[in-house]
Amino acid sequence: MAALSADRCRSALFTLITGSLISAPLAAPFAAPLPGRSEVLYTLTTRCSLDGGKAQPCQVEATNSKTTTLYRHTIGAVTETIQISDQPVRMAIWNAKGKRWQSLTSAEARFSTNTVCFNGRALCVVNPNYLNSVRQDRPETMAGRDLVEVFFGSDGRINLSCYDDGCKRVAP
Repeated sequence: MAALSADRCRSALFTLITGSLISAPLAAPFAAPLPGRSEVLYTLTTRCSLDGGKAQPCQVEATNSKTTTLYRHTIGAVTETIQISDQPVRMAIWNAKGKRWQSLTSAEARFSTNTVCFNGRALCVVNPNYLNSVRQDRPETMAGRDLVEVFFGSDGRINLSCYDDGCKRVAP
């Protein structure tokens, strides 16, 4: 299978953020978080936060392997890795203690702050380039939107998606 292109990665994350269904349960483990052969797509120096804490300098490295894209967020001595697989589209976070991939519980994008967060506020990253590209790629869908959030079931499938004020009605 061909490596994921940056456009396909953006499309995969956009698909998840906008609430399309994931077509199969999340299997664990997928693979080790550091693949033997991979292609670096980009490195971004930005700001990240962990567990709702203060944003601090971080580096995000996006790499492709055969069927997945890994986003390694290095914040000081901590590295958090998000995996997006393409067929079917799935998202998981590496659990270093358990040495396995775990389905995300939620993902959200807030355009006014240029942030993408995973599992509530467990990991947040400022990424204006990505969010601007989402708006440019889908102007009709994202016009006037600030918050897009999705919630995942234990099987990795999206159970619920919401936008803006609709998210206030959702109790995770």
